[in-house]
Amino acid sequence: MSKTTSILICLVATFLVGFFLVAPKYQALRELNFNVQEKKVELQYKEEYFSNIKKLSNELTNYEGELSKIDSAFPVDSSLPSLFNFLDKTSAQNGLILKYIGTFSVTSSEEKPTIIKDISINVTVAGPYPAFKNFLSALEKTARFIEVENVLFSTPAKDEPFSFALKIKAHSY
Repeated sequence: MSKTTSILICLVATFLVGFFLVAPKYQALRELNFNVQEKKVELQYKEEYFSNIKKLSNELTNYEGELSKIDSAFPVDSSLPSLFNFLDKTSAQNGLILKYIGTFSVTSSEEKPTIIKDISINVTVAGPYPAFKNFLSALEKTARFIEVENVLFSTPAKDEPFSFALKIKAHSY
């Protein structure tokens, strides 16, 4: 065999080995490098996202007082006993007697039906008119979001206090 033939056979063999063995590995390496670059971009995006979330979280800590007021205005649980207790204490603090807690209902709010619940309660209190005004003022100033929808009162008999029938709507999450 001549020297040129053996060189040519070695060159062709090298080319074939390179083509069939090295080229697929090189292609796999290029694909892996591309995937690594994609993951780096994705990681950078996620780092920016979490950085923004952390910044917003830190900014929200500046408003904790205002957020706690909102949480107290719209309590998470629609606890009827706590609402009844609040009405009883508020009426007693303002010189009224809570005579009757009537029908109540818990429904979804018309504005935000999936989030906010409306609690409607019929209440009757008795006492002097100035105490009733103070009671309404206390309901208005409370942290809870309470609306007085309807007020009915009757003139009392001699030596009897005024009787006030209220329809109250409270809101919760």
